Amino acid sequence: MAAYGLYTHIASNKTRSMLLLGGLFLLIYVLVFAGALIAEVMINGNGSVAYYMNAATRDLIKALPWATIGAAAWIVIAYFFHQKMIDAVTGGAAVTRQEQPRLYNLLENLCISRGITMPQLKIMDSPALNAFATGLNPRQYSVTVTTGLLAALDDQEIEAVLGHELTHIRNGDVQLMVVAVIIAGVVGFFGELFFRLFTNMSWGGGWGRSSSSSSSSSDSDRKGSGGGAIVVVLIAVVLIVVAWLMSQVVKLALSRTREFLADAGAVELTKNPDAMISALRKIEGRGELPGATSAVMELCVDNPREGFADLFATHPSVDARVQALIKFAGGHDPGPLALPTDEAPPDDTSAQATDSDAPPPLPSNDPWGHVDGQAAPAGQAAGQGPSAPEGPWTTPATGPWGRH
Repeated sequence: MAAYGLYTHIASNKTRSMLLLGGLFLLIYVLVFAGALIAEVMINGNGSVAYYMNAATRDLIKALPWATIGAAAWIVIAYFFHQKMIDAVTGGAAVTRQEQPRLYNLLENLCISRGITMPQLKIMDSPALNAFATGLNPRQYSVTVTTGLLAALDDQEIEAVLGHELTHIRNGDVQLMVVAVIIAGVVGFFGELFFRLFTNMSWGGGWGRSSSSSSSSSDSDRKGSGGGAIVVVLIAVVLIVVAWLMSQVVKLALSRTREFLADAGAVELTKNPDAMISALRKIEGRGELPGATSAVMELCVDNPREGFADLFATHPSVDARVQALIKFAGGHDPGPLALPTDEAPPDDTSAQATDSDAPPPLPSNDPWGHVDGQAAPAGQAAGQGPSAPEGPWTTPATGPWGRH
C-alpha cells in the first residue's frame, strides 16, 4: 500500500507489521520440524535422508496443535505478567502528581490535548537518559522515565520524549513489540534447547551407537545410513540458526521504521521539532540501562549499540533520526550536546593558584567612616587621624565628593 502522509505511513506499517508477526509465528513450526528431525535421528540412526524427512513431516503434523497451544499459552502468560517482569528488571515504580508534579503535568497536558487516555507514569532510578512505554491494553499502558532523563532535559525536551512514547501507544507499536519479543523469546528458547540437545548427542555418540550395532550389514548400508543421519542433523542445525536469525531480522523490521514514525508523532503532538532533536542529541550515547535485558532496551527511546552489535540494533542511529526530522519537520540540529556531568571536575591546585594571584578585595568602608556597617570610633571620622579608614571616594585632602 502506497503511503503519502504520516497517517497512511502508520496504516501501511501496521499492515506490514501484522504480516511480519505472522511470519515470526511460523518460525515456531520451523523449530518444531528441526526438533523432529533430531528426535528421529536419536530414535533410529540407520535411516536415509528421505526416511528422516518423511518421519519428521508426520511428527510435525501431529505436533502442530500442541505447538500452537504452547505458543498461545506463552503469549497469555506474558499478556498478564510482562509488566511485572519488566518492573522487576528495571525497578520502575509508579508515581503520583504529588510525587512528580512536573513530569505528571507534562504527560497529562499532552494526553488532554489529543484526547488520549493517560497511561500510568513510572520512574526508574538510573543515571541513564532513556524512557520506554509498555502495555498490551489501555489498563496496562505505562510510560517509564529515568531519573537521569529528568535531571538532564528541560521541560520542552521531556515533553517531546513523552510525546514519542505516547505515539508508540497510539500507533499500537507497544503491543506488537511486546508480542514480537515474546515470540522471538520462544524461538530463541527452543533454538537453544535443540542446539544443546544436538551438541550432547553428537559428542555423546547419540547415533553412533545405533550404527555400530549394525556391524553385520554391508559397508554400503553403513555409509548410506551414517551419511543420512549426519546430513539430516546438519539440516536441523541450519534450520535452527536460520529461525533465530529471522526472528532477529523481523524484530528489526518491526522496530526501526516505528522509531521514525514515533519521532514524527512527537513533533505532531508538541509542534516543536527542535525539542525532539535536542532531546535525541542529549540522549545519544547515554541511554544504556545497567542490568536491563535486550528485550527492555528494544522498547526504549534509544538503544545504543556499537561495533558488531550494531548489526542487530533495533533502533536507527540518532543521526539518521535527526536528519529525518530536519528534512520532514524543519528542525535545526545543534550537533552533539555535552552535559554538565560530562565535564571534568575542576583542579583544586589551579583554583588555589588563581585565588592567590587575584588582587586583594577592596575595603568595604563607606565615605563616612563606617567599617563593615559599623560606625567609626569617636574622634576617628573619615580622613581624621592616622588610623582613619579610607573609603572608595576619600583620599588625603579630599572630601567624599572629590577635591574641594
